[in-house]
This record gives sequence, structure tokens and C-alpha cells, in this order.
Amino acid sequence: MASQSLPQRERRPSVGAPLADIQGSVVPAGISRPKHKRTFTGFGPGEIKNVEASIPEPQREAWTKHQSSGFKDKDGFEAEVVRHVETTLARSMFNCDEYAAYSATSLAFRDRLILEWNRTQQRQTYADSKRVYYLSLEFLMGRALDNAMLNIGQKDLAKAGLADLGFRIEDIIQQEHDAGLGNGGLGRLAACFLDSLASLNYPAWGYGLRYRYGIFKQEIIDGYQVEVPDYWLDFNPWEFPRHDVTVDVQFYGSVRKSTDESGKTIAHWEGGEAVKATAYDVPIPGYATPSTNNLRLWSSKAASGEFDFQKFNNGDYESSVADQQRAETISAVLYPNDNLDRGKELRLKQQYFWVAASLYDIVRRFKKSKRPWREFPEQVAIQLNDTHPTLAIVELQRILLDLEGLEWDEAWNIVTNTFGYTNHTVLPEALEKWSVGLFQHLLPRHLQIIYDINLFFLQTVERNFPGDRDLLRRVSIIEESQPKMVRMAFLAIVGSHKVNGVAELHSDLIKTTIFKDFVAIFGPDKFTNVTNGITPRRWLHQANPRLSDLVASKTGGYGFLTDLTLLNKIEQYAADKEFRKEWAEIKLANKVRLAKHIKTSTGVTVNPTSLFDVQVKRIHEYKRQQLNIFGVIHRYLTLKALLPEERKKQLPRVSIFGGKAAPGYWMAKQIIHLINNVGAVINNDPEIGDLLKVVFLEDYNVSKAEIIVPASDISEHISTAGTEASGTSNMKFVLNGGLIIGTCDGANIEITREIGENNIFLFGNLAEDVEDLRHSHTYGSHTIDPDLAKVFEAIESGTFGETQDFSGMITAVRDHGDFYLVSDDFHSYIETHALVDEAYRNQDEWITKCITSVSRMGFFSSDRCINEYAEGIWNIEPLPISKDGDGLPTGEL
Repeated sequence: MASQSLPQRERRPSVGAPLADIQGSVVPAGISRPKHKRTFTGFGPGEIKNVEASIPEPQREAWTKHQSSGFKDKDGFEAEVVRHVETTLARSMFNCDEYAAYSATSLAFRDRLILEWNRTQQRQTYADSKRVYYLSLEFLMGRALDNAMLNIGQKDLAKAGLADLGFRIEDIIQQEHDAGLGNGGLGRLAACFLDSLASLNYPAWGYGLRYRYGIFKQEIIDGYQVEVPDYWLDFNPWEFPRHDVTVDVQFYGSVRKSTDESGKTIAHWEGGEAVKATAYDVPIPGYATPSTNNLRLWSSKAASGEFDFQKFNNGDYESSVADQQRAETISAVLYPNDNLDRGKELRLKQQYFWVAASLYDIVRRFKKSKRPWREFPEQVAIQLNDTHPTLAIVELQRILLDLEGLEWDEAWNIVTNTFGYTNHTVLPEALEKWSVGLFQHLLPRHLQIIYDINLFFLQTVERNFPGDRDLLRRVSIIEESQPKMVRMAFLAIVGSHKVNGVAELHSDLIKTTIFKDFVAIFGPDKFTNVTNGITPRRWLHQANPRLSDLVASKTGGYGFLTDLTLLNKIEQYAADKEFRKEWAEIKLANKVRLAKHIKTSTGVTVNPTSLFDVQVKRIHEYKRQQLNIFGVIHRYLTLKALLPEERKKQLPRVSIFGGKAAPGYWMAKQIIHLINNVGAVINNDPEIGDLLKVVFLEDYNVSKAEIIVPASDISEHISTAGTEASGTSNMKFVLNGGLIIGTCDGANIEITREIGENNIFLFGNLAEDVEDLRHSHTYGSHTIDPDLAKVFEAIESGTFGETQDFSGMITAVRDHGDFYLVSDDFHSYIETHALVDEAYRNQDEWITKCITSVSRMGFFSSDRCINEYAEGIWNIEPLPISKDGDGLPTGEL
């Protein structure tokens, strides 16, 4: 967009919108922001004390006397629920349905959380210590009510209170819609980390986007995935709009350079358009602690207002709201389809909008401390969850250079000491790249800064590795391709002081493959490992309460929920007859619950005594759901070839799939189609009956995972070795007493080390052999496994529907190099499943394996992860919890 002179106009603030008077808004030239007055919310620690002293004693007494305290007992809870039903929801005893009861219950618990939330911010503001800011494009939070009840420790009280009012707590919890803020493991990891940060009392904020529709709601129609909008925000009691916290974020325009009186060159980003970011805050309660941290989500609106009144009056109704529609698109959907150029632009726009608003907020908070800029890294740690927030590096450099007037070296030193980068993939194609042309169009000033970062970085490399021109080409942030591309992962490495992988194998692989050159340049100390973990509060206590209670009965209480290593105490009960009996009963009850859910949602009847074989995760070729369904077809063909008497001796099995494919990922959507077509054939074959069932559970999310995971007997984590960074679903399944069939990939290796090789079913080629196999496929001979060839014949004969629908999946293996080694691993996969069948027949030995595995899962807690990040990357300390926090003045949000 060409530079243009915009008329001077002052936007009036919304009514009662107190904002801090900060300089340096992210807006085009010619648009001024109003000067806002400070309120008592938003002072720094020193100013709070002055304000507190200035409040007259009578006012303070009156305020303290009437301060809300939240419910304390069952009667208080019931009173709060009834009050919210009658006043907040304007209903009564006669028309209060389950959804209204959910709303009122949520509001009652939200009121409790707000009080702790405010006090936590007060403590953190008073302590004035270093904070960590976790930037993630996804936060897959799951249902908030059940989590809040458990973390506060009042679920039993709520259960009794709701029963008095005529409701079952299970029915009330079911009313909540999962927050549509994420899709897969990346977002669930971020949610576990927020839970652990609060539970461990670390001063921390999360920053993300408030998607109106989430990624999408998945429906299965005629076997195909169909994406429909996920209207999850109809009623969300867990968020607080902060209409007073807004940032104008600039796009497009041009850069003008001038020279000041000292001869220094100053860059001015001018013209373009502005989009307004509005903050929405979500309280994140810690478990068994008053600490309640904050997740701030940004929503996009047109900076110019909701519509152009002139155009509207002239009858041009559609274009009168065009600015608003274009702006709101930014935070409308997680991961817009980027198969088209417009989709790519929207996705980059989304990323900059989010990091620009977040950096503005972080810088604003720091500037209130009146500290010198060199102390910024001592007060602020920013963690980049994958490459999506990498633009934050460039944005902070721009703020320090253009708005704060720092010299390049001083600014860059601050930037590199502030950021840490978590890498989540070893797949080169999954490392984000954006075309230089798109950057020039959308973020012209940032492209200039990226070129400067790259220039200074390459100059350093050239000094240290003279004459190695090829090294310069390999590590350049700008890829000299057609068109030229900006390599975001390289930018994240250069701009961070620590880079971590998320499992030992993954961290070793990134140092020896995709980032090998950077290890040579920066040294190995910059690269570290923090193996992922999960929160036992949600993934054991909430998802599997009976198992949690059983564990608590043998470990001396629920201390294992904050110190998961205490699980090791249950290993001594692995041979205890009563313990084993109750363990088996809990697993069967969980399977019955899942069987009911399968019947309700798909119409398929499954036998709960069958072996439940589960693979639920994002649908992707590297996760190899195609290997699983090919294995299911092989099992079906084998059963069909048996005599009726022989079939009776076979072990019944239910193969359960779930997960979403990206809307533009054609192959992944065909995998879903094949799974459903295979299920339609097998589930209706009278010769097979209960011996084999195939189920695809649509719209897989956290709430469904809480039903599926506790019911699993065996779960599949079968990615091609060296492609899965870590995985966290493998940890969830084992923690709930299920076993794994998997490759030597990601965290499977560390799980094996902890629980023992006898308690996991490993198969397939190793990571170090993958490249050689791929090379031989391309340049040597490539023979398809004979059993897999029979599976392909069955598909191509039309057994499971139109053959052309699945030809791409078959040719990828047979004719195009089998990149994910489906054929190479197929024989090993089938043989290992036979070992699973054999092991499951011996239920005594199987239960021993399950108990032993759970007892040894103490390492895989997200609490351990956060402590490792805090010590090795962020350099922050937990905040001590004092008991006299009630008297503190209002803290800063």
C-alpha cells in the first residue's frame, strides 16, 4: 500500500476507559490516540503505596467492610447460584434448566476466582519480580468449570449444593462448550504449562488470540470431514473484556527515513491501516494454592469504528462495514487455510497482530517500573511456543530502535537476552517461511529490520568461518529462492538466548540435522532439552477420578497431584489382590462409559470387554493414521480368511480413531474418509460381529479426550521415527493405566526408559536409519511388503468404496518413495500387534504391566517441565504466598 497523508483525527475514548498514558502507539502516522487518565488499576509497586496512603481512613474502612469474600460453605454456594440465576440470568426456580444452572455455577466459581486473581496480581505487582510471558498461538484449555472446582478444592461442596437444588453435577459439567482456542498437542501443552505456572506460584502471563470460531467443528458426513464454524463464544463466563486495554496495530504503509540533529538515522513507519486489539482476560487457577494467573487474549476490531457513517447514509451498506469485517477476520479462525495467497497474508497478519499487541502490553508494564532499558531481560522473560510468535523478536527490536531511540547493539542485546524459543518439529517443511514480497507489502519496516539482523549475523559468521560461503547461504535468515523467503525458525534461533527441544531424541535431532550449522556457530550451550509433561490434575484427577482416588488411598493422600513422583508408592501393590481387582473394575467402568459415548455419537455398538485400541490426535501423514487403518484392514482380511471355528478363538478388538485434518490437507482428509469407509464395511459384516469394530469419533477435543484416555487398553503413537518432537498424548494414556504401541520416537523413548521395555510395545525402524531408507526408495529398489500389497489390492478392488478416492494414499507408498516408511514398518507393526493380542489374553500379567507403568510416570509432569524452564531458561523464582494479602491495594492488570 502506497504511503499517503492521512488527515489528522482524534479518536474519542470509549466511556470509562482508563488507559495508561504510554508513548509509542503502534499506529499509522496521522492518527492520534487520546490521552487517558490513570486509575488506581495500573500503578507500579511504588505508586501503589502512595495511592494507598492517600485514601482517607473512613473510605478505606467502608470499602474493607463490604469487600466480597465469595462462598465459604454449601449454603453460601447455593445462595450464590440462586442469586445468579435470579439476577444475572433473570430466571427463576421454575425455568432454570441445566444450562442456566451451569451458567450460575460457573459465575459463582468465577466470583471466587476473581478475588484470588486480584490478590495474585497484587502480590506480583508488590514483589516487582521477574515475570514470564508465554506466547502461544494455541491454548487448548478444555472445560473450565470442572478444572476450577477441582483446583479450588470445592467440587464435593458443589456436588452437594447442586443436588440440593435438583441437579447432577455431571450433567452441569457437560453443558460447557470447549474453548475453541487450539487444535492439537501444541495448544494442550500450553494449557498444561499455564496450569503448572499457577500451581507452582510463578509470576506468569499467557498471551494468545481470542478466536471467535476456533479451528472448526468437525462433522463426518458420508465418511468425509466437513468443517463448520465452531460457535463456542455464545456464552463464556470465564473471560473478562478489558475494553480499556486496547492497542492500535499497524499494517501496510511505507517507511520514511530522516536524520536528527545528531546525525542519527531514524525510521518512520507511515500510512497503511490500523486494527484495534482489545484484551480479554481469562483467570488460570493454580491447584491447592491461591495463585491465579492471567491468560490475555486479543480480539480484533476496526480502529476506525464499526462502520463508515458517510457510506452508510449514501446507501453503500456493504462497504460501510468493510473495514470492520476485514479487521474482525484477523481473530476469527485459528489457522486460516493458507493454500491461497490471501490465506497466507491473513495468517501472517494474525501473527503480527497478536505479538504486536502483546509486546505493547509487556513494554507498557515494564515502563511503569521506571527501570533503565538494560534491566528489561532481568524483569521480562518471553517464551516463543514454536515459530508462530517469532515476529515478537523483530517487533521488540523495532520498539527499542524506532520508538525508544536505543542504539542497535544495545537494543539487540536486550532482545536476545529476553527471548527463549521452543522448537516443536524436525520436519523442514513444517518450519515457517514467508515470502519477502508478502513482508514488504504487509510489514515493510519489519522486513528492513530482518535484513539488518541477517546482515549483522552473517558478518559475525563470516568473521568466525572465513571463506565458507556455503555456510552463509545455509544459515541466512533470507532464503535465496524464487521467491525469496524469510526463514522464521532461523530468525527465532538468532534472536533467542536459548533454544529447546521437547524430548531427548528431538533435541538431539535438531542439533544434528536442521539446526546443525547453528550449533557450530553458537556452540552447544545455546541448545537444550526440556522433555514435555502433562498436568496430573486434569489428566488423572479430573479425567479419571476413581483411579485418582485409588492411587490416593495407597499413597497417603493427593500429594501426588503436586509431586507426581509419589506415584512410585503404588508399585508395591502391583500384586495386591484387592488393589488389582479395583484397578480392573475402574478400567472396565471407563470402557463402559466410552462404549455408551460411541453408541450415542456414532450408533455403533461395541463390547466393553474387547481390547480398546485408540489413536486420537491431529490427522497427519507423519503420525501415520494410514498405517493404523491399513493394519485394521489386514486384521479384517485375516479374520475373513479364517474358518468360523477359528474366528471364535480370536481376540475381539475395537479400533478407535479421532482427530481433525487441516482444511487444506487433502491427504489427511482422505485418511479420515478411508477410516470411515472401512468402519462402514467391517461394522456391518455379520461374519465378523464383535471381533472387530472401527469407530471414528468426530470433533475430537479435550472433553472427549477425558472420556477416551481413561478407557484405552492400548494407544497408538506410531509416527515415523524422528518426526514426532515429543507427543504428550502418550503420557496421558500411560498415566491412566493404558499401554503403548509405538515407534522409537519422541517421548516414547523416555517413557520406555522410565517404565521398562517389558511394559511398552515398540516396533519399526530407528531414526538413524530413516534417511538411508528414503534414499534407497528413491534411488534403489523399493518392494512393498506383501501383506500391505494385499491391503492395497482390497482397497483397489472397491471393497471400501470408490477406488480413486484412495489412490493418492496408495501411490504415495507404492510409487512416490514412501516418505513415511509405511511399507518398511508394516511387517513389524503387524507382528507387534500380535504380541499385544497375546499379552492382553493374560489379564493378570496385563494388569501388572499397567500398574507398574503408572507407578513409574512421575517424571512426566508439566510441573517438572516448568521448574526446568524456570531454572535453565527463564531464571525466575516462585513467588512466596503470604497470608496477609487481603489488605493489599488493587494490583495491575
